[in-house]
Amino acid sequence: MRWQFEWNPVTRKRWLRFRQMKRAYWSLRILLCLYAISLAAEWVCGGTPLYVRFQEKSFFPLLRYYPESTFLPGGKETRPDYKKLDQSPAFTPGSGNWMLFPLIPYGPFEIIDPASIQLPESLRLSFEPQPRVGSVNIRQDWTIDRGIQAGFFLQGSEADVRGLVLTNFWPAGGALSEAAAKRFRNEASPALTIKAASILPPARTAELSLSAYEPRSAPPSSIRITLRERMPDSPGAGTVELDSRLQVVQSTFPAWDTLDAPVRSNLNAFTADALAGRTDRTTLSLNGNQWEVRAGKPQVRWPFQPAAGHWLGIDTAGRDVLARILYGLRTSMTFGLLLVLLSMTLGTVLGAVQGYFGGGTDIVGQRLTELWSALPFFYVMILLGAVYGRGFTLLLLCYAIFNWIGISYYMRAEFLRLRHLPFVEAARTIGLPHRKIIFRHILPNALTPLITFFPFQLVGAIGALAALDFLGFGLPPPTASWGELLQQAHQFRWAWWLILYPSLALFSVMLLGVFIGEGIRNAYDPRPFSRFE
Repeated sequence: MRWQFEWNPVTRKRWLRFRQMKRAYWSLRILLCLYAISLAAEWVCGGTPLYVRFQEKSFFPLLRYYPESTFLPGGKETRPDYKKLDQSPAFTPGSGNWMLFPLIPYGPFEIIDPASIQLPESLRLSFEPQPRVGSVNIRQDWTIDRGIQAGFFLQGSEADVRGLVLTNFWPAGGALSEAAAKRFRNEASPALTIKAASILPPARTAELSLSAYEPRSAPPSSIRITLRERMPDSPGAGTVELDSRLQVVQSTFPAWDTLDAPVRSNLNAFTADALAGRTDRTTLSLNGNQWEVRAGKPQVRWPFQPAAGHWLGIDTAGRDVLARILYGLRTSMTFGLLLVLLSMTLGTVLGAVQGYFGGGTDIVGQRLTELWSALPFFYVMILLGAVYGRGFTLLLLCYAIFNWIGISYYMRAEFLRLRHLPFVEAARTIGLPHRKIIFRHILPNALTPLITFFPFQLVGAIGALAALDFLGFGLPPPTASWGELLQQAHQFRWAWWLILYPSLALFSVMLLGVFIGEGIRNAYDPRPFSRFE
């Protein structure tokens, strides 16, 4: 006799109504496909080869364990490093030995070798303003006895400044004059710095400084004043990204487009030497100011932006973000499904008992439920995590024993509504036990809240897991998790790929779940949904 599955007419009608909502139907298909791919993640991304051909024999490392001695004479009995083995002489081209790795040959815990990342031939120029600094030794009449790189502050050139009078170029009254007089009288005086504007054109601003002075055996014949240039109107510092042809890729240096021909010619020569590794810094004069230019080639540092072979970038520990997101999808979906099943089972049982028996049982159960709902879930999680450590099972059980309360209210209401119907009274009349009446007769007619709330509960569970992982109270490291990637993004806010891709994955899965829940809710609604035109 051939067994054949037949739909209940009401169920068939609801399924057809669900399929009419294309958005919900395709969301269900997409979410199931994504979850199926995540369950087979080892076949899509991982560091273990799918197939190994060695000495005319076939090996399947994903399905069976092979020690290192299988491929290398005198090897260890531990699991081999297949990527290192693939680079050994035994697997050179033409030897007949080869490996087939997954589409993404990186596992969620595998640390990427920085040498394997191909960097583009480019150069970064960093421009930083360099204020001029000089000093002069002055006599008591403010004539200059000696100057060191002070010509810029006095004559606009590096000519000899000996014999010039400092007060003809910079104001020296007030506190500076009094501090100088104390030093010439051989009196103790603290350090002093004043801001001054030049007397003669061109207009300049500088800081004039005197160091702290302690009395000596004889008064000094001269004192030193340090002059430091201030550049309030100079263009801001910035960087310029150049490719191998010295073409600008990106520029944050405001004065780059205003460079004159001689300066640009010097920069071109400098960048050519920097690309060849002959130099890494130089100075240039721009708008009367000195600038230091540093050249640097891109280096691999974690986290690292998307590159060839790592389409979604690399995280702060050197792991492939795409692999972490794919395995994180499996973790999130599995955790969400198990949590919803456990919490709905617990909520259904407790709500059914309260609704079916009613009376004192219902009153006591409701008061206990209210007391339990008042417990702070977050603090309980922190306490249990500190005592027993973080783990998947502990997190699942702790969350489930707090997540059943909402569904129990709906199931209690359903059982209160159904317990006095004729088919329940008939079951009691023929002497069926309470257990069979609850689970065989009433429960199948009270499944609407469970089915309609299931997708929304799943979405909430996935979001809660991501939030707990982000706060550091979720799954233990190095478990692949979207919340853990977002927590890394919080620490490295410039790493846009750690913000964009995990957020996009979390948003997409939750949006698909909401669409599915909307479709199920409309399918179970006896009134056909309509749209206002």
